[in-house]
Amino acid sequence: MKHNFNAGPCVLPKTAVEATIEAIRNFDNTGIGILEISHRTPGWERVMAETEQLWRDLLNIPDNYAVMFLGGGASTQFYTIAANFLNKKAAYLETGVWAKKAAKEAKLYGEVETVASSADKNYSYIPKGYTVPADADYFHITTNNTIYGTEIKTDMDCPVNLIADMSSDIMSRPVDIKKYAMIYGGAQKNVGPAGVTFAIIRKDLLEKIQRKLPSMVNYNTHVGDEPKNNSMYNTPPVLPIFVMHETLKWVKSLGGVAAMNKINTQKADLLYNEIDRNKMFVGTAAKEDRSLMNVCFVMAEQYKEKEAEFMDFAKKAGMVGIKGHRSVGGFRASIYNACPVESVQALVDCMKEFEKLNA
Repeated sequence: MKHNFNAGPCVLPKTAVEATIEAIRNFDNTGIGILEISHRTPGWERVMAETEQLWRDLLNIPDNYAVMFLGGGASTQFYTIAANFLNKKAAYLETGVWAKKAAKEAKLYGEVETVASSADKNYSYIPKGYTVPADADYFHITTNNTIYGTEIKTDMDCPVNLIADMSSDIMSRPVDIKKYAMIYGGAQKNVGPAGVTFAIIRKDLLEKIQRKLPSMVNYNTHVGDEPKNNSMYNTPPVLPIFVMHETLKWVKSLGGVAAMNKINTQKADLLYNEIDRNKMFVGTAAKEDRSLMNVCFVMAEQYKEKEAEFMDFAKKAGMVGIKGHRSVGGFRASIYNACPVESVQALVDCMKEFEKLNA
């Protein structure tokens, strides 16, 4: 049996995969596959409406927020956000590579102030005790740092508009949407495959866009009650949105994001407890900032020469995608929503067995 710990694209719910396979063959009993249909068909418009409603239901999104499904990945949002909302100055929290890249793109449109950074310790912790400038147009954070295994797990109070990249922890816990001006992210961790980006924006921000923008860059283009807008100004990424639709149905069937958070905490505790117990491994992230989504660890100093051996041992035991990012090294187990607790237990058993044979 294979256990998928890939960091993204990653494991999906089996029900979502099966429903998508069927839709590729025959969408909505039309006799035509979803890859071949027009996005203007009633069946597809229904899927779009249902997908938006699932987002609203699961995260309790108020009516004064727009929900958009866009192309281009979260990286495209790095400059789109600044193009729409950066008029004079924006503030950024630098907690990893993606947060740093987001700030770099924003500098094309105005002044960017990095209020704090954890680069001094290779992004192994979340900075604390910083001050957000009151004159900033917005404050940008990355809630989960996939590469480094750190996470902001609470919804902070912010004196200015708070914008969050939640690419890798969205739908893993309840979120107080009202504390954010915007939440966005790529789908390919918890809510679907690569190819669609979600953006949740408080509508009053859309009324204050000052810069003249190309149609596709202006968020207002993708909002509206008419089907020609409503994330369908151009042909949407139909297949990824359908997988998202099925994935969110699965989350809802389990009891929603509160139930999901309970399961995720159980999985993370299981793996972190083994890392802390096992004399052969050491966690890399500060304990108080450990991610529930991406668990990073390395060989203990005295067992460094065993790294390649453990990687081979784990691979033979069915572990897939646990090689750590080159920025951190060692190992990384991405235990997103659809990663079953049985897979986490299998990895823990693998670590215990390796210790027994080698320590």
